Amino acid sequence: MEKVIQRMKEKVPSSAIEQGGSEEIECEECNDFMGFIIKNAEGYEFWHDCECVERKRTERIMKNSAITKEFAKLGFQNFDTTDKDSQIKDMYQCAMSYLKEFKDIREDRGNSIALLGQSGAGKTHILMAVSNNLMRKNVSVLYFPYVEGFSDLKDDFQKLEAKIHRMKKVDVLFVDDLFKPVKGTPRATEWQLEQMYSVINHRYLNHMPVLISSELIIDDMFELDEALASRIYEMCKKFIVVVKGDRKKLNHRLRGLS
Repeated sequence: MEKVIQRMKEKVPSSAIEQGGSEEIECEECNDFMGFIIKNAEGYEFWHDCECVERKRTERIMKNSAITKEFAKLGFQNFDTTDKDSQIKDMYQCAMSYLKEFKDIREDRGNSIALLGQSGAGKTHILMAVSNNLMRKNVSVLYFPYVEGFSDLKDDFQKLEAKIHRMKKVDVLFVDDLFKPVKGTPRATEWQLEQMYSVINHRYLNHMPVLISSELIIDDMFELDEALASRIYEMCKKFIVVVKGDRKKLNHRLRGLS
């Protein structure tokens, strides 16, 4: 055991030795010793994980999520439901329930959530709050904004295979503004539908969660592609909220508009 520990110590870069003490140690608990803390007890050396291991794992998950620093600040605590329409409060409560039940339903077919309808109602904020909370529990999330995401992939097809692979394999996929309409017409080219079906079908077959926001409701999606829409519905049907009505009351960007 002593030889094993000694070999591990020899492999750890020493900032003080190699950089003349110019490089700062990130963790004072383990002194950056590979995330281990070595202690002595009754003449024996043993080691255990340092708290920095979990912190670094969470930081790595956050970095790989494609979530911006501003979006990383979004949580349930800074989503104001005061004087909001009951539909928005229902959306908030649905997401809270989903997060609470996630661990138990993660392997189920119905392990996903969809917030649909009115633009500006807070769908992205609430699902970002779900994402940020999941990542703090070491669940990997990939954020895919539908319009910008497909624009990037269309401009660089070399990225396509790798990106689609990540979308299929990440623990939780967050598709934001799915089929975002332009002047009332959904953005859904044959190529986009093909790529989305490939991703959603893989996650559907393997019981892998998705978070979806969209201005379209499920019936609208059925008009675009029934096979894709039916899979989304089956995955999300336990956690679907549709927000519709007077946009002046539901769109927070229009508050104060008479």
